Parts: sequence; C-alpha cells; structure tokens
Amino acid sequence: MLNWKFGLLGLIGWVLGSFVAFLVVLGFVFDWFFTPVVTYLYSVQICIMHPPLSAAEEARYARHIILPEFGLEGQQRLKACKVLVVGAGGLGSPMLLYLAAAGIGKIGIVDFDRVEDSNLQRQVLFGVSDIGRSKAQAARARLLDLNPLIEVVVYEEALTSQNALQIIADYDVVADGTDNFQTRYLVNDACVLLGKVNVYASIFRFDGQVSVFNAWLADGSRGPNYRDLYPTPPPFGAVPSCAEGGVLGVLPGIIGSLQANEVIKLCAGIGEPLIGRLLLVDALSMETRTLKIRKDPSNPISGEQPTITALIDYDQFCGVPPQADVAVLASISVQELNRWRQEGRRFQLIDVREPDEYAAGNLGGLSIPLSELASRVGEVDLGQPVVVHCRSGKRSALAIRQLLDLNPDSKDLWNLEGGILAWEADFGVEG
Repeated sequence: MLNWKFGLLGLIGWVLGSFVAFLVVLGFVFDWFFTPVVTYLYSVQICIMHPPLSAAEEARYARHIILPEFGLEGQQRLKACKVLVVGAGGLGSPMLLYLAAAGIGKIGIVDFDRVEDSNLQRQVLFGVSDIGRSKAQAARARLLDLNPLIEVVVYEEALTSQNALQIIADYDVVADGTDNFQTRYLVNDACVLLGKVNVYASIFRFDGQVSVFNAWLADGSRGPNYRDLYPTPPPFGAVPSCAEGGVLGVLPGIIGSLQANEVIKLCAGIGEPLIGRLLLVDALSMETRTLKIRKDPSNPISGEQPTITALIDYDQFCGVPPQADVAVLASISVQELNRWRQEGRRFQLIDVREPDEYAAGNLGGLSIPLSELASRVGEVDLGQPVVVHCRSGKRSALAIRQLLDLNPDSKDLWNLEGGILAWEADFGVEG
C-alpha cells in the first residue's frame, strides 16, 4: 500500500516537473520567436498583405532589396504603406524626397502655403521656378518626377479640428513637419484618437529633435505620445518661429532625413524606432543625446482617466489670441518712428526679441524678451508713449496685448510695423 502511494506521488511530481519544464521552454521560445514577431507586426498598422513588385520596382529598389535586414519583404511593406506628411517646408522637403525615393506606396501632403524666395535657403524640394506656386502641388510634381511608381495625394488646406480625422484616417503613419504648437497638438490628438503612429520632429536655430509617438508596443499597448513629452504648450509667442528666430539651412535636411529614417523603419518593420525615446541633435557641436519618454498616467487623452475624447480648439489651448484682438492694436511705421527720433520726441522703445537677436543688431531700445515681460512689467514706463518691436511685428503685437491685459487703462502703446526688418530696409541697423 505504501509503495503504491509513493509511486503515485512520484508520478504527480514527474507530471508537475515536466509541466514546469514545458513552461520554461515555452518562455524561451516566446522570447526568441514570438516577441520579435509581435513587435514586428505591431510596429505600425499597415496592411500585412505584401503587394508584389514589378520588374521596374525591383530594379529601382535593388539597393534596398539586397540588404539582409531589409530584403524583398521590406520593400513590399514600403509599397503597402501609406504615409501622410503634414507640412512641405523645411522638415517636409528632405523627408518627402527620401520617402518617395524609398518607394513608399502612397504619400499624402498637407500644406496650404506658397513657395517664397526665403524658403529656398533650406527647403530643397523647391527651386526658383517654383516661387509663387502652391507648395503641395510643386512638391507633388517633384516627387513624381523623382519616382513615378508611387501615388502622391495633396491637400491644399490647413489641417484643422474639422478635417484632421477625415484626412489622417486613410494613412498608416503621420509625419509631423509643422512649425507651430497648435498643429503639433492637433496631429498628436488626431493620431491617438485614430490609433495612428506619429513620427515627430522639430527644429530651432541649431537644434533638432525626433521621436516616434503612439506606436504599438510588444504587449499590445501604445507608446508615449506628444502630450507625455509636453503636457502643456509654452506661452504663445515665447518661442520664436524659424521666420523670427532663424534656422541653420542644413539643419532641416539633417532632422528631416532622420524623420524619414524613422518612417521607413516603421513601415519596413526593421530596426528599433525611437519609441519612448527623444533624440536631441546639436548641429553646432554635432553632439546627440537620447532621452527616455515615459507615459504620463494623467495624460488627458491617453492616461488613466482621459478627458479629451474629441479634437478641441487648439488655438485656444495654445493661447493664440484672436486675429481681431491683434488687428485693433495701434501701430507706427518705421518712417514715423524715425520722425519721432529726429524731433526728439519723448518715448520708450522696447525690444521683445531674444537676447542673442538683440546682440546681433538693435535699435537701441530696452531689451525685455517676450518670455520675461510679465516679470519685468515694472520697467515699462506707461507714463509716456511706448513703442514695442520685434523682428517682424508678431511678437511685439503679443507683447502689447499682454501689457494691455496687465494694465487695461494703458492708452499709448504702439506696435512697430514690420519690426526691425522694416527699419533695417529703410535705415539700417546698428550691431
């Protein structure tokens, strides 16, 4: 009887041991095989059906196909992928060229602007003959000339809360090449609501950054998004645009190419995309850093208790003043300001540009950067006329609006029309 019991216990022990061993082996198999497969399939939401390549496509993309990590399947995945590029400017120019050359099957372009002479310093997608043309249409013609085997769709309109979901819905990956915070938050929120991947990049003067937002993770969840990195926008006007603060011409080429690289990796299912990581590039020192981005449980669109379930008013969210508010401000021309100076008229001149802009050339006014205005409002002499200027007139208009909010009774505030650029054109600027 006792031997029978020991035999049963031994059998149970053998079964349990075998089961544990099976689980251990299964774990190794999952780590070795299934995890990469899941990561591969979830990297982007593209059609897993791989369209065949024509003989012309195989010849064109031969340098891709012979890469062991890429192969024929990687190129087929590019052909199946649909990518929407928001903005055909500095970042969009190199990105669009490389995505088209790589063989992305369908490329959408959202841009309502027209080509200007000042764009050509960095927007290599365009030439002198394109000045005055629609950027979207000029870009489409250039891409199809580069690669007639792809499809290019243009949207000659601003991306807004009214059309974003409809436009983005048809694409697998969105590449954000915009230069303002309103559209960045709009693109992010639309991608989160639709379950799309957002490849983000931005540039400022000599610095750039790149990341991949809202991408599938191996566990089936989504990676961090733009709101995890920047929960709230900076005060409107505190960060100058490229038009106001300048940008090194080659920088968009560097960052836009990195952005294209992330799109291609996602679509082809290769490498390690910048999911949960922010790549920072300093073009002056040529140093790079990578920061980790963690999901914020209080994120209003993807956190534990989301409060944003539809697209919102992003101008209001980012503190953009209504155009009517700016339009009613009193303004003064550079010719009139020069006459004031010649007459010896008493007034205070305030320059709200950044310190490095001021150091590069100024009109002799008091330097109070827009970002410091609220804390230094006591330096503004409201007992006399106050002329406020920036580079072109945009930040100075915001500064006057801010001064009016802080001092509603102020009556003698003047915005210099055209800013220091207009003054320089007529009278020159002292360094």
